[in-house]
Amino acid sequence: MLNLSVELQPKTEQKIKKILDQHSDKEVFFQESIESQVNELKNGIINIEIDLKEFEHRYQLSSCEFYRQFKEGELGDEEDFITWAGIYEMQLENKKKKLLTK
Repeated sequence: MLNLSVELQPKTEQKIKKILDQHSDKEVFFQESIESQVNELKNGIINIEIDLKEFEHRYQLSSCEFYRQFKEGELGDEEDFITWAGIYEMQLENKKKKLLTK
């Protein structure tokens, strides 16, 4: 069992205490909170995948290959490329976070 200690501002601590007081089963509350965060992450990954597919279709290039070329300076700094790279980096970060939740 984890004994967790977190430093919070007094107002935040009060809000959390009020929320927890409304839930008789703290374990269920935290499990549901974690599941909600995981689902949000999964939905984010799906939505980003849609955006990436649009760029891949437009430029006939996989996001992975695009990103490699972009990082190596083989492509210009067009607004589309900067946006695509940013979206791809968000996807990589989300997938990394998702692995941590397993």
